[in-house]
Amino acid sequence: MEALGPEAVQALFTRGDGQYLFARWGRPIVPVVFGVEAETLPVIKGAFEAVVTLAGHKMAETDPELGANLMVFFVRDWAELPEVPDLDRLVPELRPLCDRLAAADANQYRIFRFDPDGAIKAAFVFLRMDAHLSAVPAEVLALAQAVQTMLLWSDRAFTDTSPLGRVGDQVILRPEIGAVIRAAYDPVLPVMARDASHALRLAARIGRTS
Repeated sequence: MEALGPEAVQALFTRGDGQYLFARWGRPIVPVVFGVEAETLPVIKGAFEAVVTLAGHKMAETDPELGANLMVFFVRDWAELPEVPDLDRLVPELRPLCDRLAAADANQYRIFRFDPDGAIKAAFVFLRMDAHLSAVPAEVLALAQAVQTMLLWSDRAFTDTSPLGRVGDQVILRPEIGAVIRAAYDPVLPVMARDASHALRLAARIGRTS
C-alpha cells in the first residue's frame, strides 16, 4: 500500500469553503439502526464495529448522556423522517431539511454534533433507499457509512472516489483510507483540529503505521 502524502491527507479534511476541519469521536460509539429488517441489523452493526476496531476506538451498550449517539435511519421517502417521534428535537429544522433533500433528489445525508472540545459527540445518518442505494448490498452500504461517520471528512472527500475498493468479488475499505482512520485515532493527535498543519502530523503517523 502506498501511504497518502500530506497534501492528499489535507484534501480529505479541507472543506468546500477552503477551511481545514478535522474531528474524531471522543466517546464510545453506541449505534442504533431504524428502518431495516431484523436480519439486516447484525450486518450493519458489524460493519460499524469493524471500522471502530480498525481505529482502535470503542463501542458501548449505552451513552450516559444520549443513550444512543449514532443513529442510522433507512427511509423510502424523505417525508418519513419528520414523522419519527421526537426526531425533530434531536435534529432542529428537520422538516425544512427534508424538503431540501427531496428537492435535490439526495439519497443520503449526515449530521454531526460535537462536544465542547470539538470531538464528535453524536451523528445522524439518513439514507433514502432509492434505486441506486437499493442495488447496493447491505454490507457494502453499511461499510461506506461507517467509514464516513468515523471521522469528520471534508464534504468533498469522497465525491469523486469511493472510500471502498474491490478485490476480486469482494468490496473492502481502501487500505490508504483505513490507514488515515487508524492514524487519526492515535492518542497523541488532537480530537479536533482547524489548522492544516494537523495534516502533516497525521501523514507522519500514517507513514509509521502503514
